[in-house]
Amino acid sequence: MRAYAYILLTITLTAATVALRAQDTPIGFRNEGIYDFLDELATWGHINLNSAVKPYPARHIAAQLRQAEASAERMSARQRKELEFYLRQYAIFEPTPNNPYTAERRLDLLSFAPRFNFGFLPPGLHYKDSLTHISIRPIWGARYHIGGANKVLHTWGGAEVLGNVGPVTAYASLRDNHMSECLTAPNYFTLSEVGNYKINVQGQGGADFSEMRGGIIYGWRWGSFGLVKDQLQWGSGYHGSTIFGGTNPSFAMIKLQVKPVRWFELNYIHGWLVSEVEDTTRSYTLDDGRQRKVFRDKYIAANFVTFTPYRGINLSVGNSIVYSDIKVQPAYLIPVMFYKSIDHTVNHGIENQNSQMFADISVRTLRHLHVYGTVYCDELSLRRIGDPDRHNFLSWKGGAQLSGWPVANLAVRGELTYVYPLAYKHRVPATTFATNKANLGYYLRDNSREIYAAIDYRPMRGLLLRAEAFCAQHGNEYDYLSKYADGRKGDELPVLQDIVWQNTTVSLTARWEFFHDWWLVASYTLSDIQGFEADGRTAQEHLDMFTPKAFQGRNNVLTVGLNMGW
Repeated sequence: MRAYAYILLTITLTAATVALRAQDTPIGFRNEGIYDFLDELATWGHINLNSAVKPYPARHIAAQLRQAEASAERMSARQRKELEFYLRQYAIFEPTPNNPYTAERRLDLLSFAPRFNFGFLPPGLHYKDSLTHISIRPIWGARYHIGGANKVLHTWGGAEVLGNVGPVTAYASLRDNHMSECLTAPNYFTLSEVGNYKINVQGQGGADFSEMRGGIIYGWRWGSFGLVKDQLQWGSGYHGSTIFGGTNPSFAMIKLQVKPVRWFELNYIHGWLVSEVEDTTRSYTLDDGRQRKVFRDKYIAANFVTFTPYRGINLSVGNSIVYSDIKVQPAYLIPVMFYKSIDHTVNHGIENQNSQMFADISVRTLRHLHVYGTVYCDELSLRRIGDPDRHNFLSWKGGAQLSGWPVANLAVRGELTYVYPLAYKHRVPATTFATNKANLGYYLRDNSREIYAAIDYRPMRGLLLRAEAFCAQHGNEYDYLSKYADGRKGDELPVLQDIVWQNTTVSLTARWEFFHDWWLVASYTLSDIQGFEADGRTAQEHLDMFTPKAFQGRNNVLTVGLNMGW
């Protein structure tokens, strides 16, 4: 009996140990405070961060903060206060059996040490023991845009639940949004979250959308596997990513992340996209005469492998495929495959699916300097390289940031993004690089370019002052299937021959995280967003295609906001 008891005790302790290592709740990348701070720590050389793959798991954030603690003496005074602030917030995800928030009694409304508290560090209810962790957190926010053609109010509210039992993590996050005017439709050029809108619900005016994210994840010390509905951001950059931009509505996916050694990491997804392309063979008429429409099935598989040959250097390569009109293909469930080659077998002799390749480099070998670049390839032919009359369907971004030198709390960055015609598009509507008609990639889509620069100054813990400027341009809106009168093929279409839309913006922003997950935001923006006549469309038609009415033309816009959670 003693032997059985010993075995049972060993299994129990092992399970508890695994549980404490397995809190893989993703922290949304719109929580800019912690993401900016981790990026700063990596650029200063305190941690080694793979910033090309987001969101980060909560336990990863906590581990990175602890790693940075070892070099706290080399930080500025403000950084040490930031580190202390975020360590208190993310300590709940560390491998300890007690709830660390119960130590902050002055911020608790109700506390039963060492397990339970209800308070403001961060806001919500939190419980933790040796096997279980659960947090219930409120979400609320408002942004008021004053200026432009209209005054626009955006409000949102909801809640999130985070927790784990043993090695299994579960999370759910709901946000209901209301805008007095729709600002982020799928066709608009925006870095904000795109929604699936209901317009003028019950005659109240404005636009509403709901975003539900969540999932169940099994984690172990060097990896995790889960079924989630969430958003992705792949690719380095500070003003939009060119692989997965993360502005699209969330979609369901199986997700694998493994990092068995320091120098290698694999990220893989297989997702169920929403095509919004009607399948007329499955649609039917109800008894009352209404039409029941059914969309064509649409999927995506993608992998991203990161090598770290030397501290501060991350080299990533990957590929993806968007496919439809077949059942889930088992070959696309293999995380390490090159999917275009598989496509040539699975769809031999018929219309191929839509495949992509991409690569990313991030270099932080010199303290205070981050240099990065990303290439997304939608279609590649070696015969086009060097041909001045043809081009591949590419999107690329390059940039650099200098942080903390020569001024400790100052960062300066700039980047250039260039996208060739027809990148992110496809001849088959059901296999475009999109879900719910929202592009999965760069927010300006194809045939575009952007020059971006920004200066960040952080005078005290939690306060960011930012000045930024950019010029974004979009060229002719080409149709992948069109036959051009002069006989040109898709790879011969002129790059940015006519500018049909342009956004020149300068802005000043102040953002203050005055409490854990409580934010005050204010910004003043001078923008000039214009459309131009081309391709049989008027300047106003191009403006309406890409920009909401409130921000068209020359505007001075003051934005103020408060939010709790993201």
